[in-house]
Parts: sequence; C-alpha cells; structure tokens
Amino acid sequence: MAGKVDPELERFLQQVDEITDLVEGIKSDDPAIRDQAFLKADEKLMKCSEESEMVEGCRVKINRTVINKNPSSTAPPPQCPNLPGKYEMQGNREMSQENFLRILERDAEERVKRRKENLKFASALKEKGNAAFEKEDYATAVQYYTEGLEKLRDFQTLYTNRAQAYNKLGKYEEAITDCEWALKCNDNCVKAYVHMGKANLALKKYEEARRCYQKIITIDPNRAALAKEYIQLLELAQKKEQEEKNAMQEFEQGNVNTTTACEVIKKLSTPNKIPFFYLGGVRYLIELMKECTEQTLFRTKDGFSIINDNEIIRRSMVSSRKEPFEMELCVSVLALWKAVCHGNEENQQLLITSSDTSELLLNLLSCKEFEIYKECLDLLSIFLLTEHGRGLLLSNLNLIRLMKTLIGFVNYSGETSGSAMKILTDLITEEKFRKHCPNDFAIHVMPSFEVLLENVIMVNKQVLPQCISVIGNLASDKRISGQIAGREEFWKSCLICIDVTMSVSMAENREVLYTLLGLMINLSIEKSTARQVKSPAIAERCISLLASMDGGILTRATGLLSCVLPQSDEAVEKAVKAGMVKKMLRFLKTGGKMTTRYAAKILAVCSGRSEDAREEIVRGDKKFSVLRKLLSLDDEQVVGNSALCLSHCFEIPGAAASLLKTDIIKMLLKHAGGDAKDNSLQQNAAIALGKLCLTEPRHKAELRELHGLEILTSCMKYIK
Repeated sequence: MAGKVDPELERFLQQVDEITDLVEGIKSDDPAIRDQAFLKADEKLMKCSEESEMVEGCRVKINRTVINKNPSSTAPPPQCPNLPGKYEMQGNREMSQENFLRILERDAEERVKRRKENLKFASALKEKGNAAFEKEDYATAVQYYTEGLEKLRDFQTLYTNRAQAYNKLGKYEEAITDCEWALKCNDNCVKAYVHMGKANLALKKYEEARRCYQKIITIDPNRAALAKEYIQLLELAQKKEQEEKNAMQEFEQGNVNTTTACEVIKKLSTPNKIPFFYLGGVRYLIELMKECTEQTLFRTKDGFSIINDNEIIRRSMVSSRKEPFEMELCVSVLALWKAVCHGNEENQQLLITSSDTSELLLNLLSCKEFEIYKECLDLLSIFLLTEHGRGLLLSNLNLIRLMKTLIGFVNYSGETSGSAMKILTDLITEEKFRKHCPNDFAIHVMPSFEVLLENVIMVNKQVLPQCISVIGNLASDKRISGQIAGREEFWKSCLICIDVTMSVSMAENREVLYTLLGLMINLSIEKSTARQVKSPAIAERCISLLASMDGGILTRATGLLSCVLPQSDEAVEKAVKAGMVKKMLRFLKTGGKMTTRYAAKILAVCSGRSEDAREEIVRGDKKFSVLRKLLSLDDEQVVGNSALCLSHCFEIPGAAASLLKTDIIKMLLKHAGGDAKDNSLQQNAAIALGKLCLTEPRHKAELRELHGLEILTSCMKYIK
C-alpha cells in the first residue's frame, strides 16, 4: 500500500473481526464450534486480565503505564475492568462465559452510542470540508476531512473527498492511500477508483490508472460512459508523452523542419517589430506544420503563448475595425491554429482553454469579413473530427452565442452557410450539449430563428431546412420543447413563413414548408396557451394546404390539423365548413398509414364537437363501411378513434339501424374485451357498443347471444 499505514486503525479492525467471529461461534448450533469459541473467549478474557494486573506502585495496561500513588497491600485480586477476575474465570467457566456475553452486549451498545455521536461530528466536518472545496481552498478542505476521520475512522466518503482534494493539491500518493482506505470500507466504491485513477494518471502510472477505470465498468456497467471518458483522457496523456518524446528526439537529431520551426517561434517572441515581420513568420510556420512532430514542438516551445502575448498580433485579432495588414495577420493566425490543431487533440485543448481564446473565436465568427469567419468555421470543423474535440467546444464555448451566430449564417449564401449548419448539427447530437444548454435557451436563441422564418424569401433556402431540423432535434428535449411551444412569437413566425411560401412558388420552398410542418406537429404535442390562441389560424393554413398535390405536404398538414383541432371549437367549426369530413373520408380510403392515423383523429374530434360533422359522416359513409374497415386494422390509435367517431355518429337518428345484420357487434366486442396497450381503446369500444344498443334496441339480442353484457360489465372500469 502506498503511504504510511495507520497501525491503530489496523489493530482496531482486527479486534472487531476477532470479536465478531467469537460471537458467531458461541451462537453456532454445532457443539464443536461452540466449545472452540468458548475456549477462545476464555483465553481472551485471561489475556485481558493479565494485561491489567497491578504490581506494587504501578498498573500496566496495553502500552500505557499509570503510577499508583496510593498502593495498598490489601488490594483485591487483580481484575480486568468490567470483566470477571482471573480466579473467578478459572473456577466458574459458565459464569465467565455469561459475563463475557453481557460485556459484549454492553460494549456494543456503548459503541453504537459513541458511533452516532462521532458520525454527527464527522458529518459536520465533512460539510465544512465540502464548502472549502467549493471555494477551491483545498488545503482547508483536507484539514476538515482529516478532523472528521479522527472522529470516525471508517467514514468512506471522507476518504474519497480527501483524495479528491489531495489530487487538486498535487499530492497524488496521499490521494492513492486515501482511496485504498475507502476501498477497505467498501470495495465497490466507484469514487475511490475514479480518484485513484486520476492520481495514477498524474503520476504517469498508465496501466494502474487503466485498471482503476476498467474496474468502474465491472462494478457498475451504467457508468461505462464515464469510464470511457477517463480512459480516453488516459490515452491522450500517453499519446502526448510519446509525441513530445519523439519531437525532442527529432529536434536533438537536427531535423531541418523542427529546428527551423523552433527558430521561427523564438523570433516571433521578439517585440517591437513591424507587422509584416510577424506576418511573414506566421505564414512560414504554417508551411512548416506538416507533421505531428512540428505541431508538438509548437506546443512545447510555447508557440500558443508567444502568439497570444505578442502585442501587434493580439491587436490584429481583437480590433473591431481592422487595417488591411491586420486583416491578413488575423487570417494567417487562424490558419496557423488550423495547421497546429489538425489531428492534434492536445493542441486543440491547449488552444481552446487558453485565456480569452473561446470568446475571441466567437467574436471573430461574428465578424463580417468573409476570410475571417470562413477560417473560424474551418477551425471549429477540425474540432468536430473527434469526440474529444467536440467535448472541448461544448465545455469551453458559450453555447448560446455559438448557436445564435451559427443560425445567423442561414442568411449567407455559399459554402459557409452549409459549414455553419453542419457544425451546429454535429454539436446538438452530443448529450453534453443538452447538459450545458441553459434553461433560458429559447429566450436567447429562438428570436434569431424566428427572424429567419419571417424573412424566408431572403434566406438560404437550401440551408434553412437544416436549421429547422436543428431546432426540431433540440425540441426532443422536453425542457426545451416546452420553452419553444410557449412562445407566441414562434407560432406567429411559423404562420408568416407558411403564408409566404404559399404565395410564391411552393416547389421552390417545398423543403422549408415540409420541415416546418414537421416541427410544428412535434411542438403541438406540448400543452401551450400560446399554441391554443393560434389554433384557429394554424387550422386555417392547414386547410389551405390540403389543396396541395404534394403527398408529403398533405400528410403533414393533416397531422398538424389533427393536433390543433382538439384545442379550439372555432378551428373545428372552420374545418367542418371547409368540407373537412369529405376530405378525411377520402384520405381514409386512399391514404397511407400516417395519413390514416391523422384523418381518423380529425373525424373523431369533428364528430364529437359538431352535429353537422356527424350528419355528414352518416351521409358520406353508407353503413359506415370506411369506419368499420378501420376497426379491423392493427393500429390501436386508428381503431380507438374510429370507435369514438362511431359512438358520436350513433346519436344521429337511423345511424345505428343501418348497421343491423352487420358484424359491428362482434368487432366492437372484440376490442372492448381485448388486451390493448391503451385503455382508451377498450373505453371507446365499450361506449360505442352501449350507444349502439341504446339507440337501436334490436342490437341487444345479438349482444346477449355473444355474452356481450358480461364483457360490457367488465369494461366499466375503463369508463371514466
């Protein structure tokens, strides 16, 4: 074990184990084991008595000598405190055994009481240590954790917390020792392996660190992603060490490129030269950065610091209004960063975590100069090539600013617009993106997106669908979808975009409209006052879109309509007046799976809220042939809505009678008594059966023959 072992704690743990074994042995049903335990108990009692035996003038107890200032020749026979005397034990074995058990019980009670008190003090010290750790006062945190361990030696959390603080202080051996003690308390302590792995990694003990991280997966497979991240960092550290070793060998052997690169870096650190001196040096370095060796030397020779600290170079990067030479120098530095970061994750990390670099990149990305923002996009794209690089961007860039800036590129034409969307698309697929994405995301980002929708004529129509898909991807997160759906401005922008695309060539804007309708369908699932207010207007646009000859547009317009109609009686009235019933019946005869699902829902909603709709269904679907056909499908949602629509239509005089001598009773009974995943299917089928028999009593005879009354009785639990 690394570090010094506490002998007192070792002795204490050993005594606890011995006492536990004795108690278990005395309680054993096996006489041989029980007798052996009694013998060991007697030996332990004898030993305890001998250790406390007095001599003239002093008493010896374990390792402590106490002077007896009032010795007495008439002192009673020596005894172990609270234990039977030596002679009594020898003379009465049964009594010594009984006393021993009573002593164990009393001692256990006292230990429990002391442990509760110590736990209280140790927990308070742990909280103080945690507070100091949060303030990055790691030395004070260690002090509090240590005091806590003095109160309670087997407090696992204190060991792992102190190990974490030791790692922060660079005391890696001490951290490893604490992790080993934590594992003595709990051999499945994941945190102990995490901090031990970090300490071993810092000490460049790579295989030990790898074993720690792999142990995490063995203990808890759900932490595999965490362990994978740590192993990735370990491999990067190994790679970095090897790269630096190779680079130094090349340099010492006098490799021309490496030697020249070092000389140029050194010259760039010279102050007060003319701007073109630094411009030439930076461009020369770009040419030299061909291999990993040169990239590594750039890092180890402080190339990043030299570039960032050079006053003239720095000014060319940060100035808002750049002179021509500053423009060239800024573009060249960005090109140099691309050259040194391509395929070199260590350089990527050093660059993005350098002081002010992340903010500087976002500022340059917002620049109006094509060459500058193009180089920035190319640089960010390099980070996206690896999982580690993507993680660096997500952890170090302001994601709100990044999204707003990248969305703004939809206004641009050419490759840059596509590059910006690709960066955004790649980043949002990362789980870390949602982790780092703030709660007020919609407030800051959505206004930029809404402006694009309102100005759809002027934006890049090849890229806007990608941008809409990005927002849709983000909306898969309930937290974000609720924010977006609650914005009245969003729904207003969507309506403007639909109006504009319908007023011009729909073929030209087809992808924009198709993608936007999909986003609106997904967000319509969210309960939102803002969406409810806009429901009549949305329904009106959907009704207009149903005149389209494009199958995809028709399906999505129908889907959106099925989502907004339940929110507004006004929208239902408009839909019925616009001949929605006939269109939906036609869709049910010829439409695909999704169209059928949407159309069945629309008919269920309209028939439930409009008598005109019910009458039109009865007139348009003779003997309900279309709806009865839907009852035979495997789609529970379609079947449930069809049964609901039928129950509404049975209120029309003569509707139920038209189904005499059909299989309607059998079909509804099948679904009412079936095992559907959604109880609403049984509920709708049972309600339809009840209404069918009430409005046309002649159906009751068949219901009785099929034992339908029993089925209906069992379905009462589904009826709300």
